[in-house]
Parts: sequence; C-alpha cells; structure tokens
Amino acid sequence: MDKRGFEDIDEMHNYIIKKWNAKVNRRDEVIILGDLSFGKAEETNELLKKLNGKLCLIRGNHDNRFLKKTAFDESRFEWIKDYTEIADNNRKIVLCHYPIMCYNGQYRLTTEGKPKTYMIYGHVHDTHDQKLIEEFIKITRKAQSGYRDGTVKNIPCNMINCFCMYSDYTPWSLDEWIEYWKERGTVE
Repeated sequence: MDKRGFEDIDEMHNYIIKKWNAKVNRRDEVIILGDLSFGKAEETNELLKKLNGKLCLIRGNHDNRFLKKTAFDESRFEWIKDYTEIADNNRKIVLCHYPIMCYNGQYRLTTEGKPKTYMIYGHVHDTHDQKLIEEFIKITRKAQSGYRDGTVKNIPCNMINCFCMYSDYTPWSLDEWIEYWKERGTVE
C-alpha cells in the first residue's frame, strides 16, 4: 500500500528492528498505534521478541489477524487497548488508532496559549485521507469559538499522525512528533 521500497518483507523487518533497537532501550515505554503486523501470530511473536522496550498497543484494524489467535503471546505487552488517554510532561495525550476530529481536551490551553492536549493516531498512513485531515486541521484552526469567560478564540486542533514512514521507522518521542508536525504546519 505504501510502496515502502524494500526488496522483500525480511529486508523491511530487519531495517525496522535495527532502527527501533538503535533508539529504544529495555526500559523505554513505546506505544504502538496499531497495525503492528499483518503476519500470523507466530511470525508476530518472533518479531516482538527482537524489539527493545516495554511495549503497549493501541489496537488497529489489522491487529486482529494475530491478536485473536491462541498462538499469540500477549505477555510482550504492558497493555493492549482500543483507546486511552495518558499524561506526558503535563500534557494530555489522546491515543487511538483512528483519528478523532473532536477529541477530549481539545480546547484546553496553557496560560501562554499553548496546547495542553494532543490527539495521536495512525491508520491513514500518508494517503488522501491524511491530506483531508490536514485540511480539516487548518479549517478548524481558522474557526472561532466562544469560551465561558466570554472570550472568543480560534479552535485548537493538534492532531498528530505517527505513521512510521514519516520517522524512517524510528520510534519518536511526543516532542519529536510535535516538532515534525510543526515544521509541516499542522501542530501549534
């Protein structure tokens, strides 16, 4: 689907494992935003054994191929969820495989007007759907909304697509993802 440019699946797996392990140590927590594997349970188990870090999984639409099989070993994961919200450096992070256009905490800003909440997703890769989401973000940011205190402000919208090809298959921190999307003009 993404025309990833590898000779075959083994070359892709080896490249991803090398990039992953060069960045992630045993104690790092890594949240995978779904569509981890399109392989069978046994193949996925073998790949997971080769990855550093404490792994967490937001279930993607392709993950049931291995998750529902009795041969799959879930013990490699700290948790597996469809959706969750976490804190990172006093910021709320909304995590879902699918982009959520109106997400919990979207309007919350610091006293300096910086975002307090980010919506992190995968699913759409670098497709036409992602281009539509980027247009939605721009339109939303131009729109205004009234607040309880009587002020009118532009609507915050900080959605981050963590598609692995954007980071050259290297797991990135939230700050690295924010910086990447600031440069592309879709995160404040």
